[in-house]
Amino acid sequence: MAGQMRKALTYKLVLLGDAGVGKTAIAVQFVKGQFNPFLESTIGASFMNQTVTLPDETLIKFQIWDTAGQERFHSLAPMYYRGAQAAIVVYDITNRNSFEKAKEWIKELQQQGDPNVVVAFVGNKVDMPEARKIQPSEGESYASENGLFFIETSAKTAENVSELFMKIAKQLPSIQRQKDITSGPSNPGVKPGVGAPSKGKGGCCG
Repeated sequence: MAGQMRKALTYKLVLLGDAGVGKTAIAVQFVKGQFNPFLESTIGASFMNQTVTLPDETLIKFQIWDTAGQERFHSLAPMYYRGAQAAIVVYDITNRNSFEKAKEWIKELQQQGDPNVVVAFVGNKVDMPEARKIQPSEGESYASENGLFFIETSAKTAENVSELFMKIAKQLPSIQRQKDITSGPSNPGVKPGVGAPSKGKGGCCG
């Protein structure tokens, strides 16, 4: 398609997981190539776009919905993962509770999400090996048992962040590929950037 403008195939992707695991940091690292240790917790959800190019030069445009991890926002989650073709479920390798919470998110997706959704099970914060509580074998075993793919990342150093999204892009079945959405996100009543993370005090947001 040299010399021609290629049209991006658009997919909705949602990030799920407990507060503080680094969902927003992963998304910002992927979209902007930046890491901010003082991101505030996401309120409701935030929205971003990013496009990747597959080896065959197919353009994949991700509409990324980054959801809040706090329990009080849990009831809003179906609004964001409904209709998603891909989901990234994140846990913090230094936090056992976040691992268990991630497994709950997987169960919810399996029960209420699209049965064909591509799901990545992601252990974040591999830049903190001295504080590790969950071994890679645990994540790999759970992912294998549930038909997911597993990867560990560091939003801080960018380790495996691009690889994560590229692997998702390669797994998206062509039968689900949609025409480019030019009118923005499809969620009714939700505007791009609502609840977008802002700089402030506090640890790396979820």
